[in-house]
Formats: sequence, structure tokens, C-alpha cells
Amino acid sequence: MSDRHPHVINADDLPWGDGPGHGSRFGYQGKRLGAAAGGRQLGCSMFLVQPGRRAFPFHAHLVNEEALFILDGTGSLRLGDHTVAVRAGDYVALPAGTDGAHQLVNDGDAPLRYLCVSTMTSPEVALYPDSDKLGVMGGQPTPIRVLVRRDAATAGYFDGEQPDD
Repeated sequence: MSDRHPHVINADDLPWGDGPGHGSRFGYQGKRLGAAAGGRQLGCSMFLVQPGRRAFPFHAHLVNEEALFILDGTGSLRLGDHTVAVRAGDYVALPAGTDGAHQLVNDGDAPLRYLCVSTMTSPEVALYPDSDKLGVMGGQPTPIRVLVRRDAATAGYFDGEQPDD
């Protein structure tokens, strides 16, 4: 008989999944901890980003609030018009809205591992200021993502993003 409960998981028991990559600039590995433990209104994912890379384009959530907790490594957090150095032990609150636009870059020598916790309100609307995109995401269990650019009716996730530094 196991003493574990379905709402209790260990990150070591979950495999790393590869996130979408784009050139040498974007890419990550992730574990969806919240979903694996049966979370419904609060998500939590662990991300592993190699040196020189970032997991996601610069973006702002208009509906959901996020928080980052740095577990290992160092990085630069682009937060609105500011860039802030982050390291293991740092906690970052990212309220919904354009003031919370953010992007975490691993500018260190070692992998950057962090937790991302977020509310899970659907649908979500995200802005991508660098590439002039707007995204709408929603639906469970298979989320649907629709992206549009000011100059196009539809867009791919990395359209307008620079693949290499």
C-alpha cells in the first residue's frame, strides 16, 4: 500500500518535456507539476533553461497572475522597461496587465531552473510587445492558442521574434 496521495507528486518522478525552440535563442525543458498533482485553478511548472536561452518571448498576461521562484542558476529578468538580475532564492511577482510584461533570460554559465506559478483563468489574453502580437488561449483539456499580428490575420508563436542573438 502506497502512502502517497494523487495530489502529492515529486518532481523527480516526472519526465522533462521539451518546449518549443526557435534558433539558438528560445528553448526549454519543463515539468507540469500542478497538472500532475490535479491542480485546477493554480498552475505550477518547473522550467530548465540552458545558458544563453530564454523559455518564452517577452510577454504580458492580461488575465492571469504569475510568480517565478528561482531554484538554481542566474538570469536577467526583463520586467517592463527594466532589467533585473535574478539568482537562486529570488521570488518574482508578475501581476496581470501590461506593467507585468516579462522575459527571463539565462545569461549565466549553468542551467537556470525555476518554478512558475500562475492562476489558471480561461480564456487568457497575452500581449507580445516585441513582435506586435496578441494571443488568446483557452480550453481544457487541450488548450487552443490563436495568435494575431497587427499586419496579419494569424501568426505563429515565434513570428516576429529574433531566433538568434
